[in-house]
Amino acid sequence: MAEVLVYVDHVDGAVRKPTLELLTLARRIGEPVAVALGSGAGDTAATLAEHGAVKVLTHEAAEYADYLVVPKVDALQAAHEAVSPAAVLVPSSAEGKEIAARLALRLGSGVITDAVDLEAGDEGPVATQSVFAASYTTKSRVSKGTPVITVKPNSAAVEAAPAAGAVESLSVTFSEQATGTKVTGRTPRESTGRPELTEAAIVVSGGRGVNGAENFAIIEALADSLGAAVGASRAAVDAGWYPHTNQVGQTGKSVSPQLYIANGISGAIQHRAGMQTSKTIVAVNKDAEAPIFELVDFGVVGDLFDVVPQPRRRRTRQATSGRATRRMSCAW
Repeated sequence: MAEVLVYVDHVDGAVRKPTLELLTLARRIGEPVAVALGSGAGDTAATLAEHGAVKVLTHEAAEYADYLVVPKVDALQAAHEAVSPAAVLVPSSAEGKEIAARLALRLGSGVITDAVDLEAGDEGPVATQSVFAASYTTKSRVSKGTPVITVKPNSAAVEAAPAAGAVESLSVTFSEQATGTKVTGRTPRESTGRPELTEAAIVVSGGRGVNGAENFAIIEALADSLGAAVGASRAAVDAGWYPHTNQVGQTGKSVSPQLYIANGISGAIQHRAGMQTSKTIVAVNKDAEAPIFELVDFGVVGDLFDVVPQPRRRRTRQATSGRATRRMSCAW
């Protein structure tokens, strides 16, 4: 069976969830070979092997942290030459898409971005994409060279599939361009304790109907009760009610969680483009004619200030009222 390169997104050896999803997809089209770079690369091997990596290529060097994406492209090119894979899979983050584009150019190959599914085909891997603001679903394949494919987070369930996970050192020669742009400083992002927006299994978002920055506390409370990330529509961000880093939509971030809850969001095409591939969509809006209701799996017509706090109230009653309240809490 052909081997498939999987670029490992990790932080000091802690493998991030999108990489484990890539390993699940890679097993559909071949044998996953993981490429882990930078500080802690060797520490990723156990997790990667547990999720199906037959081999883990590692290379630790200061260049991966001190410079931008070119050293990582150099390493993936070296891995491609060593393995001759059937495809290269990369998480579909902003950095991942830049790495994929640069690598495809070097290899003289085609690139597919933001895939939401992957399957084996007679002439190579076939990727499923949501296009034109998620209004259509297409299937595509690369017709020239080694397919380089970026995959959106939450496109596949993480599945354990123990494999050998043999660790091998990757030989990398950095190009002249690798040190062209140096990182001169870093500012740690303040942690909210919530999941990363693009990786979260549940996202709770607020829009114009939240009617003020102070009212986002209601959205945050529901998110925290569900272990969810917090999103915001462009209208809410433009009004200064929530940071742009949390914007969901065509000019913000694209999310594809298992559950997306839209509160006070009308459902303009700009917002739908960023969340339409969510597996289950729930909307709360007092306007029964809001476009968002054309898209949802479950809709609640009502004032979000009355509706949104109810799950938390029911959880409180559940702690004190027993079985009857537990049945009620499932109704929302």
